[in-house]
Amino acid sequence: MTVAAVPAARGRSNGWWGMALFVAAESTLIGAIVGSYFYLRVNTPVWPPHGIPMPSVLAPVVLTAVLAAALIPFRAAVHLARRGARGQAFALLVLATCAQAAYFGIQIHLFDDSLGRFGPQANAYASIYYVLLGADHAHVAIGLLFDAWLLARIAFRLTPYRLRALQAVALYWTAVVVLTIVVVLTQLSPRM
Repeated sequence: MTVAAVPAARGRSNGWWGMALFVAAESTLIGAIVGSYFYLRVNTPVWPPHGIPMPSVLAPVVLTAVLAAALIPFRAAVHLARRGARGQAFALLVLATCAQAAYFGIQIHLFDDSLGRFGPQANAYASIYYVLLGADHAHVAIGLLFDAWLLARIAFRLTPYRLRALQAVALYWTAVVVLTIVVVLTQLSPRM
């Protein structure tokens, strides 16, 4: 059975609403971390403290742009899947996943590089810096697991259930991109 053979459901699916609740909870978590970051910043005379380099601007901004650009093929995959074009939707989902995985791989490398320069136990800045970036990277990793699951399911067959899953994961990735932008702006705030 293909998606084109099944009448479109009205309204949002339970999976989409479940993902919306999950995204709301995770947004609250990131919001609390960002709030903690600025609380610590206001109560610390030098931010970042002496001995810790100012955060780089170029890499986080370019990588965030790559992650945001991955939403374009992901959203197009949802659109094509609604029309029953499984092969094209699958190809676009592969493209989006590759961009997201590249973002993740480079970010983990940069994270590891930062750990080599200063550890999370160094001071309050280092601690909240790693919590902030770690939480964001964890969300990207979860999204990549969602992608892998979708790719395995959509590779051979597109059902209404899988279409709803694709829509829910698209919502998740949209939220992750927004949260990543917030994290990057927070990370770069000492330069502003």
